[in-house]
This record gives sequence, C-alpha cells and structure tokens, in this order.
Amino acid sequence: MSELFNVRDHLLDELYVAVRTSKKLIIKIEQKDWNYRPKENMRSLIEVTHHLVSIPLADLKCLLQEKSEDEYKLIEQQVAPIRETEQLAQVFEHNYQTLKDYFHSMNEDDLMNKVTKPFYYQEGGYVQIKWLMEILTHTFHHRAQLFNYLKELEYDVNMFDLY
Repeated sequence: MSELFNVRDHLLDELYVAVRTSKKLIIKIEQKDWNYRPKENMRSLIEVTHHLVSIPLADLKCLLQEKSEDEYKLIEQQVAPIRETEQLAQVFEHNYQTLKDYFHSMNEDDLMNKVTKPFYYQEGGYVQIKWLMEILTHTFHHRAQLFNYLKELEYDVNMFDLY
C-alpha cells in the first residue's frame, strides 16, 4: 500500500474515533433533553446531534461532490425527524461508511490533485485529502460541542467517553 493510502487510512481511522465516541454520547441522551439550548443564539441538543450525524454524508456531497445547497440541506432534513438515539447512531455509522467507501474508491492522483469546492465558495477549493482533514476537524468540533452540552445537563460523561 502506498504512503498516501496509509495517510488516508489513518485519517479515516481517526474520523471513526470521532464517530464511535460520538455515538456513545448520543446513546446517553434522554428524550426529555432534546430541546435543551444553552443560549438563544445556539443550536438545541437535537439540532447539534442531527448536524453531527449528518457531517460525513453532508460534507461528502457538499465538499467532495460539489452538490447544490438544496441537496446539502436535504441530508439534514432527512435526519430531522429522528429522535431515537439508537437510530441516530445507526445513521451516523452509515454516513461514515459511505464517506469511507468514497475515499477508498479514489486513486492516488485524485486524492492529491482533484480539487472541488462547495457551493458557498466563490473561488478556490481543496484537494480531496485536504477535505478529509476538514471533515475530521468538523466532526471533532461538533463532538466537543455535544460533550459540552451533556456536561451542562449534568450527564455522567468524562474524558474516557472520548477514547
């Protein structure tokens, strides 16, 4: 296996850490807390969770496949009715696997040289491997947000839930 594919796999493995540990957090959520919103200008717990589980698929469509804003929004709209934690965890797993399959289907040249840009960029864009890094940091960012919400709600969560 090439060094580039090794790097890709390390990034995907780390992304899976975010997915796996986020799923552990999601499973702990009680239905009564879905509407929790720390401040008026912030997302609710259910909105953060829906966004988090959508990231692998939404970012695949938006960043890597250059889909429209409407197609991007449709992904979160499809998740929006789901409130069962086990089902949200399954959707997250499925979305991760779809993203992983996409990256495993790419050759080295596309990983390093294929530039795509999302609908909200006027110019520029990034190569596919850089987008994978962006998706990784995006996922960890919202996992941290979810963790903080649960701490504020006094759930029994700690750093060991993140590994």
